[in-house]
Amino acid sequence: MENQIAVAHVSDKEQAIFYKKTYINLALGVLVFAALEAILLRIDPLVEFMLGLTQGYSWLILLGGFMGVTWFAQNMTYKSASKPKQYLGYFIYILAQAFIFVPILYIAIAMTGGSMELINQAAILTGALFLGLTGVVFGSGINFSFLRSILTIGFFIALGLIVAGMIFGFDLGLWFSAAMIALASGSILYSTYQLKNDYASNEYIPAALSLFASLMLLFWYILRLLMSRN
Repeated sequence: MENQIAVAHVSDKEQAIFYKKTYINLALGVLVFAALEAILLRIDPLVEFMLGLTQGYSWLILLGGFMGVTWFAQNMTYKSASKPKQYLGYFIYILAQAFIFVPILYIAIAMTGGSMELINQAAILTGALFLGLTGVVFGSGINFSFLRSILTIGFFIALGLIVAGMIFGFDLGLWFSAAMIALASGSILYSTYQLKNDYASNEYIPAALSLFASLMLLFWYILRLLMSRN
C-alpha cells in the first residue's frame, strides 16, 4: 500500500467503484463458501475425519494448520500486485474456512434432525448484524482506529482461552460465545473503517478478504450461541 492513495482521498466515483468491487467480491466469497460446504458435507469420510479432529489435541493441530494457511493466503492476497494471484489467495482462504466449518455445520444439522434451521437462523442474524455495523461506519463518521489494539489484545486472550479449554478440558460456555460475537462485531467495524482509510482503490480483493474473515468469525459464534440454547 506504499505510495498509493487511500480510498478516502480519491474521487467519489473511484470510491463508489472500489466499494462496489469490494462488496461484490465479499458476496462471491460467501457464495463460494456455501457451494464448497454443500460439497464437503456430502463426503462422509471427510466429515468423519474432520469430526475426529475436534477431539483433544487434534483440534489444536487443526487450528494451527488453519492459522498457517490463513497466513499464507493473506500474504498472497495482500502482497501480490497480480489480480489472479490475489484471487487464488482469497480462494485458498475461503477453502480453509470451508474445511474448518465442516464439523460445526454437520453438528448443527444433526441437532435439528437434518434441517438447516439453526444454520439459516445464524446466517440471517449474521447478515443483519453485518449490515447494521456497516451502516454505523458509513453513516456515523466515527474514527474506529482505536479498535485495533483492543482487537489484538482480545484475540490473543480468546486464543489463550481456547487453548486452555482444550488442554484442561473445560467448556468455554455461553458467555465466551457472546464475548466472541462482540469481538467479531468490533472486527467488522474496524475492517469496514479500513476500507475508507487504509486501502487503495485497487485493493478491493484484500479488502474483501478482511471483511470475509470477520464475517465468518461472527457467523461461527452466532451459530455456536444458537446451538448452545438448543
